[in-house]
Parts: sequence; structure tokens; C-alpha cells
Amino acid sequence: MTELSINLKSMQDEPARFQFQFKHMQSRMDVQTVSTLIRPPLKIAIVTDTWAPEINGVAHSLLQLCRGLQQQGNSIFLIRPEQSEACIDFKPDHECLVRAQSIPKYSGLQFGWPQLIKLTKALKQNQVDIVHIVTEGPLGFAMLQLARSLHIPVSSGFHSAFHDFSRYFDLAFLMKPVQHYLRWFHNNTHLTCVPSQDTANALRKLGFTCPLVVVGRGVDQQRFSSKYYSTELRQQWSAGEHTRVMLYVGRLSPEKEVDVLISAYRSMQAAQRTLPNKLVIVGDGPDRLRLEQLATGLDVIFMGSLSGQALSQAYASADVFVFASQVETFGNVVLEAMASGLPVIAYNAACAQLYIRSEQTGWLCSLSHTDEFIRLMQQLPERQKLKTMGVEAANDAAKIGWQHPVQQFEQALYKVVDQVVHASFY
Repeated sequence: MTELSINLKSMQDEPARFQFQFKHMQSRMDVQTVSTLIRPPLKIAIVTDTWAPEINGVAHSLLQLCRGLQQQGNSIFLIRPEQSEACIDFKPDHECLVRAQSIPKYSGLQFGWPQLIKLTKALKQNQVDIVHIVTEGPLGFAMLQLARSLHIPVSSGFHSAFHDFSRYFDLAFLMKPVQHYLRWFHNNTHLTCVPSQDTANALRKLGFTCPLVVVGRGVDQQRFSSKYYSTELRQQWSAGEHTRVMLYVGRLSPEKEVDVLISAYRSMQAAQRTLPNKLVIVGDGPDRLRLEQLATGLDVIFMGSLSGQALSQAYASADVFVFASQVETFGNVVLEAMASGLPVIAYNAACAQLYIRSEQTGWLCSLSHTDEFIRLMQQLPERQKLKTMGVEAANDAAKIGWQHPVQQFEQALYKVVDQVVHASFY
């Protein structure tokens, strides 16, 4: 601290020498220490339609990022719809709740009403440094307009490719209008956070001109681990010593292409090979009834939505994770499966492309090649080989925590605030 004080004093007399000395100091100090010394904590308004305990990748990732930002000393002002259940894993510094409305054709999800009077009052009272909009619905739209009118810096997050999976709901005619809206929305923010470089590249091709910054994802090593293996659960699944349990975790919605998993399982059962198999599906959603009907007579196990230790046990007690979705901006479940000791079959994109080592911690399939994906399931090795690959996957996942994504997010927010303050100063 003495060195910093001396250099701060010298800045008044020798600005050029100070800049050189400070850069030298930065090279010797970690990002967190420098940030703590020279940057005041941020007051951040987080605007989202989804929040824990809702079970989806956006809500889970956002919880981890908010927790990390708060631990770094920043203040979180959460703006979201009302929920029937409270989140017990995180307490924001301040909160503003708006009325909630269910999303048609998408059970379990909702959006917030744009209650402008309430939002304006809350935003003026809390004097935030930046507004970060997670979801682009009516609430997000209202907050974008409100923040701009109050001259508050605005960043956003791109988490769901709504323009891609609208076609899975017989709404293909909305694909272009939704794409146009999303492009307009994010181009009117100062910066957009994306979960992978793949997503950034795709958005650039769609005409997104706003600055794009990658804020990655991590995995909770305490929550997802092979230590949660449960013999009792495998017995409930009627999975014997040699049974290969294939697991899917996620929404049961058309864009997830769970029907591909069922088709592959059907062909495996019909082949009547010596190695027994079991398909376990964890999750719920608008496609559940159709999928259950599709799986009639196949003894597919639908477990519904799971959370907490029940979810951890489901991951750890399976043998391989199968993920046929092709519209992911990231795909947190891939990391959760790897941390739980499972090799993964997935398409060569997003999270899987980043972290799966083909033939060592799983198998990667070319996009749009459904036949290849089914063949990979049909050619699974015996359970012992899967276990060996799962150990490798868990070792890789152990290196992927949440600290770095939190730092990426914090730096992105500081970048926006610094740019806007600098622009207004000059």
C-alpha cells in the first residue's frame, strides 16, 4: 500500500512516469487485487424474467454470477417477476418484484410485466451504476428504455437462441421478426455478454454490431460429483452391474430433440445385444406427454424435474450423458455431467465443443447429422470403459470453476461504466 501511495503522489508531478510505474505494478498484481485497490464496487441492477429456484441454465448461471459479484463487494439490485417459491441460495442487496405472466406453450416459465411507475421509482431510489438486462421480454424492453432515458449505462446478456428454436413450436414464421427484434434490442445496449465465442460469431453474422464479450460458465464441484453415486437409485432404475444407463437432463421441449434419444434407444433395444441399456430422462416441459407416448413400450424412465441432492445422484448414478440439442448458446448440463463423472455424447458446438475431448471424455457429432448421433449411441462401449472416460471427464471439469466467469462479467460491467463516464466527461 505504501508503494501505491508514493506512486499516486508522484502522479501529480510526473504523469508519464506514473503511468509506466502503474502498468508495471499491474503486471505483478492479480486482477482482483488491482480492482479492489483502484475501483469502487458497482451498484448493479440485474433485470431478468427467470430466477432460482426455477430450473434452467439461465437462472442457474445468473445465480452463480450474482453470488460471485456480491462476494467481490458489488451491490446487486434484482428486478424480476414474482415467484411462488423463494430462492434460499442468494439474497440480493435490494429487490423490485413485478407481476408475473406465464409464457404460452412453455409451462414453468414466465415473464414480468413492465410496471413503469414502480420500476422508475425503484431505479431512481437505488442510484445504480449500470443496468444489466438478462432477458429481452417486456420487462427487459421497459428497462432498456427507462435506463436510456435516465442516462444509466446498459449491458445485456444473450442466453437463448429464441430466433432459432421458434421453428420447433410451429412458429417458423416468427423466426425473422424475432431475429430482427433481438438484433435491435442488443444493438441498443452498450455491450452484450455471450457465453461462448461460437455464439459471438453467430450473432456477428446476424448483424449484431454492439460490442460482444465472452462471459464463460463454470460448474459447482461440490454440487456435481461422482461421490453422489447411489446404488439404491440404480436399483430403482432396474439397472444391473452391466447395464449402461444413458441420461438426459434438461427441459422437455421440442428444440431439445429428446425424440432423437428415444429413437436411438428404440433401435438399441430392437438389436437385442448382450449389453443391457436403460434411458433415464430428467426434466419437465411442454413436450413431456408426446415424448412419453413416443416411448410407450420401451421402459424409458421419466423422472420429472429434480433439484438438489436428487439431481446430483441422478447424474452420478448414470454411465453416459446424451444431449441431442443443436440450439444451445452454451449448455451447462454438459459440464454438470462431466463433473459428475460421465462421458458425453453431444453435437460439436457450444460447451461440448469447448470441453469434450473426442474419444477420451466423450464423443462429438457434426451438427445436423442425426444419423451420426444415433450411431454413436448404438456403438457405446461397455460400462467399464465408460467409467474410465468419466474419470477423465471429471478431471477436466475440476479445472472449470465460476471464479473466472465472475471476473469476466465484472470486467465487462466496469468496461461499460468506464466508457460511458469517459464519454460524458468529455
